Amino acid sequence: MGNLKNWFLKLRQIGIKRKLHTLAHGADGVAQIDIDCLRESGIKGIILDLDNTIVSEDDLYLSPGAEEWITQTKLAGFQFFILSNGKRSYRVKYWSHRLNIQAISPAKKPFPFAFHQAIAYMKINPKQVVVIGDSLHTDVLGAWLSGCWCIQVATLPHPPRWWEKIAGEWIQKSYPDINNLGKFDAVFEYQSFL
Repeated sequence: MGNLKNWFLKLRQIGIKRKLHTLAHGADGVAQIDIDCLRESGIKGIILDLDNTIVSEDDLYLSPGAEEWITQTKLAGFQFFILSNGKRSYRVKYWSHRLNIQAISPAKKPFPFAFHQAIAYMKINPKQVVVIGDSLHTDVLGAWLSGCWCIQVATLPHPPRWWEKIAGEWIQKSYPDINNLGKFDAVFEYQSFL
């Protein structure tokens, strides 16, 4: 158990060292990321995680203000791409359509292939891309392997998977205020994408 914690701690330190001096290395949610700071840091493209970053994996919660933030960031000239490891393709298609963002699923993060596809689609340099996601072992590691910057956001509440039970806070930061989360009606919303 100690070796696993040491590995995650080392990975987190590597991720922090790779940040631009003006970029924060973490945020409670997507909407807390400063758009002007992204611009000043030379960022032009954003690779966005879906599960537990924008919408909880069990489709109960939405990240507060995330959709408005994405709209404002697009208006500021940033490009987006969604990479999801989710296996339910209808969810990714729904969110890709709703947010008007291209997506790959399953992306098989942290392996860099999908990251490279997203970067090629945006036609920019990896150093001009920031990955925003909730997981150290998929999003942060994938960003590092792809030569991109990253911002780790707090994970939305969801039923924990076995590796999350073991590693816990080492790979994901819990969302600080669940009372602030938006609700999502998956049955109604996903109907036409099934």
